[in-house]
Amino acid sequence: MERCSHNTERAQDVAASINANGGSAIAVAGDVLDDKYVTELIKKTAEFGNGKIHIIVNNAGYTWDGVIHKMTDKQWDTIVALHCTAPFKIVRAAAPYFRVKDGEPRNIINISSTSGLHGNAGQINYALAKAGVTGLTKTIAKEWGPQFGVRSNTVAFGYILTRLTAAKEAGAFVTTPDGEKVALGIPSAQKASGPNEVQQHLDIPLRRPGSATEAASAVLAVASPLFSYVNGQTISVTGGRNM
Repeated sequence: MERCSHNTERAQDVAASINANGGSAIAVAGDVLDDKYVTELIKKTAEFGNGKIHIIVNNAGYTWDGVIHKMTDKQWDTIVALHCTAPFKIVRAAAPYFRVKDGEPRNIINISSTSGLHGNAGQINYALAKAGVTGLTKTIAKEWGPQFGVRSNTVAFGYILTRLTAAKEAGAFVTTPDGEKVALGIPSAQKASGPNEVQQHLDIPLRRPGSATEAASAVLAVASPLFSYVNGQTISVTGGRNM
């Protein structure tokens, strides 16, 4: 979802790999904060699906942290728009493809975080936005479940190894719509001053962070027919953290 050619190339590479291995995929890179992109995304997705869309995973996002008394309006507005408003606009744009009565299964998965379930110091904007995802999910389930059979669930992740939890010095960043670069990750000095590798995972019963593959697998499971009677729920994927 970022304005970055590197991410566009990665998305295209993934689609190419899927196609090369017998699957079928397209990449529609863009910025979910851009209304024109949202319209184009839904249009191309429907075309790719021969006029149908069955699954949406609202996964685009990043963090822009700050303590309460230093949080800027820009930090607040950007993160709330990214994690709450953008998913709403995507779902709204896709409504004609979900509000149908053809008997085919359809479901929407919105990605949240333990920050949204429990709050997190230094992340008031992200915590608020991810808490809002739960309300979005439940409302979709109640509005589109009875007549159209649409399932809607939230997957809330704990500590997952991604560029958001990697060392900030690795250089990962996203670019806001007005061109400002937002560095991602945790400063190495902050990591070094905290608990060691073993101690920092003592609050996780599995004693380790999750991998990106494990995170994606959880989403796949919720999207699959195996979860056909699970609706309006928040599934925590945390290794047991915050039980």
